[in-house]
Amino acid sequence: MRDLIVHEWIEKSGGSEVVLDAIVDALPGADILSLWKDDEERYAGRNLRESWIARTPLRRSKILALPVMPTTWARTDTSGYDRALVSSHLFAHQVGGSSPQRRADRTYVYVHTPARYVWTPELDKRGSNPLVRAAAAVLKPYDRRAARHATALAANSEFVRTRIANTWDRDSIVIYPPVNVARIAAHSDWRSQLGGEDLRVFESLPADFVFGASRFVPYKELDVVIATGEAAGLPVVLAGDGPERQNLEALAATATVPVIFVGRPSDALLYALYQAATVYVFPAVEDFGIMPVEAMAAGARVLVGSTGGATESVIDGLTGMHVESWSGAALGEAVSRASLLDAGDAVKRAWDFDASHFRENYLSWIDQP
Repeated sequence: MRDLIVHEWIEKSGGSEVVLDAIVDALPGADILSLWKDDEERYAGRNLRESWIARTPLRRSKILALPVMPTTWARTDTSGYDRALVSSHLFAHQVGGSSPQRRADRTYVYVHTPARYVWTPELDKRGSNPLVRAAAAVLKPYDRRAARHATALAANSEFVRTRIANTWDRDSIVIYPPVNVARIAAHSDWRSQLGGEDLRVFESLPADFVFGASRFVPYKELDVVIATGEAAGLPVVLAGDGPERQNLEALAATATVPVIFVGRPSDALLYALYQAATVYVFPAVEDFGIMPVEAMAAGARVLVGSTGGATESVIDGLTGMHVESWSGAALGEAVSRASLLDAGDAVKRAWDFDASHFRENYLSWIDQP
């Protein structure tokens, strides 16, 4: 059977890339197609094709490339394949267009989200861009029609499954993304695995702290992590990097508690920070949210908002807290309550999302007629 794995674009890190890695590993004979690839070493030795966009400056700006993405996917011929296995968070599900002559025999679309820019700009500030707003009105009916051509759809959460029904009028099943729980839970003390600079950084941190970790981009709302530390009267540790770093540093300079930055931690240091934190705070409204599950796998108590996919993994009052409002005295109380929860319950819950479940469920799904 000839399989083609289709993904929007390939970055060095990201939640959708975690899913893509698992799909690629599960299907070692499949070819791979993306608009462009920004990680040269990824999938070395595999037959990977990039679109014409990869040879132009458009690859450096997703916003500028946005108007040409739908037609690029629609004109891509996948008819030489038995199955097109699509990983979509923007327009990749449109691959092959409306012509049966250009489409694979069967097309299975794993949906991270219907395009947030287009359908739910209130969840992603990038959707406020004037170019995106202008394009959305045109793209919506086209996107809805394109979704009808898929053989079957799978959502990465119930949150996204509902959005698929509301935007595309299609049913889907839920297959939660893979998290490497087995690896994270293998060490009850990740500090013992640290050495060199990682150990020096870890030992320089306060004994109690509120922890936030992600890419430093606006929609991750890491400013809320600082506010949480202030509400709880605890120092804040922020791990990661990105374009929002300067703004976060300016906010940290005026904060009422110390704010410490740890740039691009290794996996071992990240897991040690999860374990050492009083709470891990994840305020972003994500479609699923892999990092809260990672944190639980390490035994962390997790604070998430009351909306989004993270509410499906974090059990309110057992493995963390669902926070209705990220302000006021109630926020400090949420930290206090979460800090008293049993770390063992968090680890136990995380196992429900181990990568082995994804592989089994995904392969079973694409084997359906």
